Amino acid sequence: MKMVIKAAICATVFATVSAPAMAADYPFADEIEARQGYFQVLKFNIGVLGAMAKGKRDYDAELAQTMANNLKNASLMNNQMMWPKGSDMDAEGLSGKTKAKAAIWQEGSEIGQMNKDFAAAADTMAANAGQGIDALREAIGPLGKSCKSCHEKYRAK
Repeated sequence: MKMVIKAAICATVFATVSAPAMAADYPFADEIEARQGYFQVLKFNIGVLGAMAKGKRDYDAELAQTMANNLKNASLMNNQMMWPKGSDMDAEGLSGKTKAKAAIWQEGSEIGQMNKDFAAAADTMAANAGQGIDALREAIGPLGKSCKSCHEKYRAK
């Protein structure tokens, strides 16, 4: 289990560190690629948990706990540098490069609270994922809801 966590952390660090060297030539390319990599890591871990919850994958307490711990650790990252103002889909030169809506940076944005909600849901998942399929299923709904609320308001389809 510790090897899987170490491998996931190493992959995330490598992707984040190597992104500047491989960055495309458009504004905020490094930041956009880093945050997209971050979301791919979240998607992978949530996907494994979701497959278990739906019965599409056999429940494995150790694997579920590892995936949940990965999410919890990712939720603790300070990734503000990945979100500079002006790195939204409507900014000049960024059409098709990101799905982030400009509303993220507007006055009254709820993005900070939504991030806290995701962190709380990831923490709950980490506390429950390895405790049996019923505990995982109970925690997956709030986790998915925390993702969906942000996507609906701040991410283009």
